[in-house]
Amino acid sequence: MHSAKRGYKVVVMKRGKLPPAVLKFFQDAGRKGGAKGGKIGGKRSLETMTPEARTARAKKAAAASAKVRSKAARKRKA
Repeated sequence: MHSAKRGYKVVVMKRGKLPPAVLKFFQDAGRKGGAKGGKIGGKRSLETMTPEARTARAKKAAAASAKVRSKAARKRKA
């Protein structure tokens, strides 16, 4: 597929593995992005959140954790 309007090529792939060059590009980009602000992201967001927002986030996380644990328990029983 080629877009004459913008002048770039769009590649449509089937689901599956990415080509090695593309995979390496995304891996390298992720490492660079994580080093910039990824390590302080959680701490910074907690500093700027209101107590109500922190409570809501904690409740959502606890519910997700309980859901995973209950699925695992049901799987062990079966």
